[in-house]
Amino acid sequence: MINDDLIATARTLPKIELHRHLEGSLRLETLIGIALEYELTLPAFSVETLRPYVQMMPDEERSSKRFLGKFAVLRQFYRSEQVIKRVTQEVIADAAADNIKYMELRFTPQALNNIMHCDYETVVEWVCNASREACSQHDINVKLILSMNRHESVGIGELVLQAALKFHDAGVVGIDLAGQEEGFSGLPFSDLFQDAKAAGLGVTIHAGEWSGANSVREAVEQLNADRIGHGIRAAEDANVVALLRERGTVLEVCPQSNIDSGVIETYAAHPLLPLYRNGVKTTINTDDPLISDITLSDEFANTMQHGGLTLADVKAQTLTAARGAFLPEAERAALVAQFETWLNA
Repeated sequence: MINDDLIATARTLPKIELHRHLEGSLRLETLIGIALEYELTLPAFSVETLRPYVQMMPDEERSSKRFLGKFAVLRQFYRSEQVIKRVTQEVIADAAADNIKYMELRFTPQALNNIMHCDYETVVEWVCNASREACSQHDINVKLILSMNRHESVGIGELVLQAALKFHDAGVVGIDLAGQEEGFSGLPFSDLFQDAKAAGLGVTIHAGEWSGANSVREAVEQLNADRIGHGIRAAEDANVVALLRERGTVLEVCPQSNIDSGVIETYAAHPLLPLYRNGVKTTINTDDPLISDITLSDEFANTMQHGGLTLADVKAQTLTAARGAFLPEAERAALVAQFETWLNA
């Protein structure tokens, strides 16, 4: 259980989220509504009976297989432009309700398009338009990151990059490499990331989650990542920790997700605190709020109650997130200044 005072404090803090997947952030009630509207075949048709199929349950085995298995059901729901726009707007509304003021929301065009089979640029345009509309209705600034999977073809990655470049001026600020880290090097995608950086896009790479510290080294040295999604296995190699510190690479840490996927057993055993104390630029994120049944406020409170962080530490990592945002220099400086004012108030 989270301490009431800590969660209340966390909720009042203005927050930044750099690592949240659209596909893992949907509302249970919305899933039921979409299933009924499109006559989908689901294992269950009430919120509580559907929950175990898309969310980690308290008594469930913590493993990558169980965690990723939740997406098998979630992939069925992307049936139309209306659905994609609806879920995008709801994810942003939920973030705003948690007092998140700036968010970089990532999504995989292939995942949203595996049923409709339209071109990626169409799907990306839907998300961009829905994001812009949601931001106009809520007190939040949202930018978008497009993901590709390392276990899929470089050809798919090329299409993702093309879409990112086309909508760079419409809210897309970066690209991401996700997917099956174990057994799939990111090196085949290196030219794509070089092109992305040359065009002014940020690069974030999922690494050091289900594979070890060498995966983080590859992402930093070979793929020239600005940020690392997760990255916590870097703690296994002091030389990689030193590399992160020297390069100033930002880690997008997602503690509850790491527990739910079996990477770490508890908050107390999580490498977030030692990495942070060793001078690595760490930030706190949710990854997939639906699957882990959390908010970013929950993550802040849990890292303080069980992970050894203080309120000052959490604020410091929020400022690190502001400084690591994929924004033009002037916009990033304004974001940092605004959060310094809020967090020092």
